[in-house]
Amino acid sequence: MKKLLFVLLLFMSMGMQAQTPLTLEEIYTGAFRAKGMDELQAMKLSNQYTVLNTDRSTRSQQIDLYDYATLKKISTLLDTKNHQALSEGIDSYTFSSDEKQILIANNSSPIYRHSFTADYYVYEVATKSLRKVLEQVQEPIFSPDGTKIAYAKSNNLFIYDLASGQSTALTTDGEKNAIINGITDWVYEEEFAFVRAFDWSKDSQKIAFIRFDEREVPEFSMDVYGKNLYPNQERFKYPKAGEKNALVSLHIYDVKTGAKKEVNLSQYNDFYIARMRWTNDANVLCAQVLNRHQNNLDLLFIDGTTAVAQVVLNEKDKAYVDVTDNLTFLKDNSFIWTSEKDGWNHIYLYDKTGKLKNQVTKGNWEVTAYYGFDEKTKTVFYQSTENGSTLRDVYRIGLDGKKKVKLSNQAGTSAATFSPNFEFFIHSYSSATVPPTYTLNQAKDGAQVQRIVDNSALTEKLKKYDLPTKEFLVITTEKGHQLNAWMIKPKNFDATKKYPVFMYQYSGPGSQQVANDWLDTNDYWFMMLAQQGYITVCVDGRGTGFKGAAFKKCTQKELGKYEVEDQIDAAKVIGSYAYVDKNRIGIFGWSYGGFMASNCLFKGADVFKMAIAVAPVTNWRFYDSIYTERYLQTPQENPSGYDENSPINHVSKLKGSFLLIHGTADDNVHVQNSMQMIEALVQANKQFDWAIYPDKNHGIYGGKTRLQLYTKMTNFIKEKL
Repeated sequence: MKKLLFVLLLFMSMGMQAQTPLTLEEIYTGAFRAKGMDELQAMKLSNQYTVLNTDRSTRSQQIDLYDYATLKKISTLLDTKNHQALSEGIDSYTFSSDEKQILIANNSSPIYRHSFTADYYVYEVATKSLRKVLEQVQEPIFSPDGTKIAYAKSNNLFIYDLASGQSTALTTDGEKNAIINGITDWVYEEEFAFVRAFDWSKDSQKIAFIRFDEREVPEFSMDVYGKNLYPNQERFKYPKAGEKNALVSLHIYDVKTGAKKEVNLSQYNDFYIARMRWTNDANVLCAQVLNRHQNNLDLLFIDGTTAVAQVVLNEKDKAYVDVTDNLTFLKDNSFIWTSEKDGWNHIYLYDKTGKLKNQVTKGNWEVTAYYGFDEKTKTVFYQSTENGSTLRDVYRIGLDGKKKVKLSNQAGTSAATFSPNFEFFIHSYSSATVPPTYTLNQAKDGAQVQRIVDNSALTEKLKKYDLPTKEFLVITTEKGHQLNAWMIKPKNFDATKKYPVFMYQYSGPGSQQVANDWLDTNDYWFMMLAQQGYITVCVDGRGTGFKGAAFKKCTQKELGKYEVEDQIDAAKVIGSYAYVDKNRIGIFGWSYGGFMASNCLFKGADVFKMAIAVAPVTNWRFYDSIYTERYLQTPQENPSGYDENSPINHVSKLKGSFLLIHGTADDNVHVQNSMQMIEALVQANKQFDWAIYPDKNHGIYGGKTRLQLYTKMTNFIKEKL
C-alpha cells in the first residue's frame, strides 16, 4: 500500500512538473508572438497581393508580390539590401494608382497615437530605381495620375511634382497651436481616428482639405523630464469637455489655377467634419458633418466647381450617431453605407441622390466589417456577428439582400482580404485555443484552397506550459442582465477549494473584451496568474458593443453608472460560486478600464478587496470634448452625469487596497487625472499605493518599462489578494 501511494505521489509530482511556469520576462519580451502577414496589400489592377517580408539573416526587408490563385511568389519588387538608403527598413508603403511606383516611408518619428513624420522615397518598379523625395513630412499621397504627391509639413499643405522635383505650397498660414491645414488636430486624431484631412479628386485636378483654426482652444502643458538639467515643456491644444473646439472649414484647391474656394457650411454651428473624400465623380466631394452633440449627421455632396453643398442623407439618434468608414461609391455614384438606424449595424444601398434603394443586411446581429463590392456579380462581402456577439464570420450577399452565403466555418474570429477580382480571399482565423492561421479560400463558397501561414511552431512551443483555457459563459446578474464573460481557472482546478478572483475589464462604449480570438499579451499574464492559483474573469457589461444599439447606448448621459453596477453585480454572482472566496475579489483596468476599476473599488467597497487602475480618467471634466460629450453632453448641460460617476468624487468610500499608475507624458488621459486623485485620497486620509512613470505616454512602454510595470502589479496582486 505504501509503495502504491509512493508511486502515485511520484506520478502526480511528474505531472505537476510538466507544466512549465510562464514568466513575465517571456511574456513582455515577445516570446509568444504569433506570426502574421505584415503589410498585406491587395493589388487593384491585377489578381495579386504584396507582403512585407523580413530576412533576419541579412537584416533586410522585401516587398514581395504573390499570385492570389496559386499563392506563389511572382517576384520581389524591392529588397532593402540593394538600397543603402533603406538600411533602417521600411515602415510602410503605398502604391500609385497604376501600381508602377511605390511611396516608401522610413525614419518615422511618432507625434500622437496615429500621427508621425517620416522620410519618403519613390521607387520605380520597372527600373528598380529609388530616390528620396521628402524629409520628415506627414501623410503624402500620390495623385491618381501618378505625377504628383500631396503632403503636409509644418501645418501647411504642398504638392511635389515628380518630374521637376519642385514643391508648391497650397497654404501658407499654418502655425503650431494656431492653424492646421490638411492634418487633423489632437482631438480629431484621437477620437475620429484619422490624420490625413486632404484628398485628391479622381481626375487629379483638385485637392479638398479641412482647415483647423485652434487659436481659441485651451492649451495643455506637459513637462518632459528627459536627462537634461532642465525639463522641456510640451504645449498643445486640447479641448476638454465643454471647452471651445477648433473652428473647422472645408476648402477646394484647383491644381491648375491655384485658386481656392471655401465650402459654405454657414448652416452649421459648433460642428465637426468627421470624414471627407472625393466620390467617383471627379467633381463631387462628400463630407460627413456632425453637430457637437453628435446625434445628428449629414452626408453632404459638394460641387467641386461651385463649392455648393447639399445634404443627401441625414441620420439622427437619441444618443449619438457613429461615423462610418464603410461609405463605398459604385460606378454610378450610388453608394453603400452602414448604419445602426434599425437598432443593429447593417448595410444599406442608396442612389446618388441619397434615396434609399435597399437594406442589404437585416437581423438582430451586427455587420462588423465591410470588405467590398463585386460589380460583376453585384455581390457584397462583409464580416458579422450573426452566429454570436463573441464570434466573427465572413459572408457574401447579393446587393438585393438575397443569396447570402457563409464563407467561414470555424467557431472563433474570421476576417478576410479579397482579391481584386473577388474570386479568392485570404482568410485569417483564430480562436481562444487556435493561434492565427492564414489560408487561401474561394469567394464563391468559402472552400479552402490551401494554407499560407500557420502558427504550429507557437502551438508546439506552448505545449510545455500546459496552459489553461478560456471558458466562455454568460453571467446573469441579480437585476436580470445577461453579460458575456470568460473565465480562466488554474489547470489543476479543484472545485472543493476556494480561489481568489482577479477581474479584468475595459467597459468603454462599444468596446469588447470577451471575444473568441487568440490570446493577447495580457492573456498570457492572466494565465501566469492562473498557474499561481488565481481565477481570472472578464465581463462585458452594458455599454459594450456588438449586442445592438440599445445595449450599447443605455449608458448615455450616465457614463460609468451602469457599467460599474454590472461589474459589482457580476462580482457578486462570481462570489457565490462554491469554488470562489468572495472575500478575495480584485479588479484591474487601463484607461477607461482604470476609471472603472477605481469606481468599482470605491462604490463596491464591500465586494472588491483590491483594484489596480492604470492611466485612469478620474474626472470626466478632465477628458476631451469629442469623446466625453458624445456620451455625456457637456458638463454645463449634464453636471450630475459627470460628477456622480467620476471616481475622484467617491474616494471617501475606499476600504480595500488601491494601486494607481500613470505616465507623466500621457497626452491622452493626462497625469492631471491621477495627481488630483492622489490629492483627493490624501485629503480623505486614505492609504494607497501609486507609481508614476516619467515621460511615458498612455501606453507606458519603452525599454524595461512594461516588465517593471507588470512585475509591480503582479507583486501587488500577490500581496493584497
